Amino acid sequence: MSAPVVDVWGPVTPGAHSEVPSAPTPGAEWHLTGGTAWVYHSPLNRRQLVRPVILSDGFSAGGSKLDQLWNGLEENGEYRFISELHATGHDVIILGYEDRTASITANADTAIECIRRALNERAGRAKLVVGGFSMGGLITRYALAKMEQDPELPDHETAVYLSYDTPHQGAWLPVSIQAFTHLATDSWGDDPTLGPVLRQFSGLLNSQAAKEMSRWHIATADATPELPQERVDFLRALDEVGGWPRTPRRIGVANGVATGSGNGVKPDVTAVRCDGETLKDTWLKTQAQGEQIVARLQKTGSDALLVRTNGLPEIDGAPGGLFTMPSPQGDPGSFGLAALLMGFLGNAVDPEVILTSCFIPSVSAVAAGEIDDQKALYKPISSEDSALDAFACAGRNEGHTTMTEELGSWIMSEILNNA
Repeated sequence: MSAPVVDVWGPVTPGAHSEVPSAPTPGAEWHLTGGTAWVYHSPLNRRQLVRPVILSDGFSAGGSKLDQLWNGLEENGEYRFISELHATGHDVIILGYEDRTASITANADTAIECIRRALNERAGRAKLVVGGFSMGGLITRYALAKMEQDPELPDHETAVYLSYDTPHQGAWLPVSIQAFTHLATDSWGDDPTLGPVLRQFSGLLNSQAAKEMSRWHIATADATPELPQERVDFLRALDEVGGWPRTPRRIGVANGVATGSGNGVKPDVTAVRCDGETLKDTWLKTQAQGEQIVARLQKTGSDALLVRTNGLPEIDGAPGGLFTMPSPQGDPGSFGLAALLMGFLGNAVDPEVILTSCFIPSVSAVAAGEIDDQKALYKPISSEDSALDAFACAGRNEGHTTMTEELGSWIMSEILNNA
């Protein structure tokens, strides 16, 4: 049996697996400092760049993979986003990065280079549409804002900025899962089968970009959850360029609902438990308010480690985009991934597993409230709450960055009316 494949925080669609069909050959490929842009011209434009739409990749391990990006946008969802853009004469530029775990501000420089290239190669004077999925929305948000503030940079000539389930107010991964991942990596990171997966996932959690997006982070299994300094520094850098681009129309969508209705995950219940060859009575709980033991971790032959939190909201069950990831074993969510790893480590996992949890709360995706505020998480979202000019939320809480007809068609309407 093969180990699970970890690939998270980019365009991911439930039902998608690690092997995906090859993307069509792009009309042009731009080699940028720190990344690559793949240009797909609209058939209506005769291989000219006339109405550019730049779509940025998000966070995951290593470099961007065109096949995954193309299929996430065009093949795996219920809405063929690239085809819809092409049918209206828009050219699609898919922007990827050499290191998706690098600083958001560093990858923003690659985005700025891509915007400048698009302006230089554009035929005519049509304004751009620029945005991204998940962290890609933060990269392009910072890039456009920086271009407005830096007098040495040109006008970005962008009509619409868009974000797709972007963690504007921060992302959430349960502290219990972070602790289990670090303990497992420290204990079995040298295992020839699981070691690479464990090291990769633990490395992702401790990467620069992850910490810039995380509201609560622990670097080791026994650490106290805190706001990482990397996020503080990123928010300061974002504030220094004005916080948001001012001239484009700012739009965004959430893969969670706006009604305040949660995803059904109850607080302070055991999400996954195992016992067996390598772990003894080890369990992870869903997040509750107040003081809580969120995990009991015990490696065979060692003392139990109790993982504690205090003052966090009931965020696992909050409305928002759900943690999903492609894997040969299916599409486990956050706790589902922990259950898979426990099983691969030789333990019997209790059959009652809460597979997933909120990943990007709706209030974060549409910049409408702080995710450490219990009331804000579960409050119905109104247009007055958001820093965006317009937004749409999904009709149900669904997988993070899932491309749906509901959200894709709303974005298309905004683009057609404003760019």
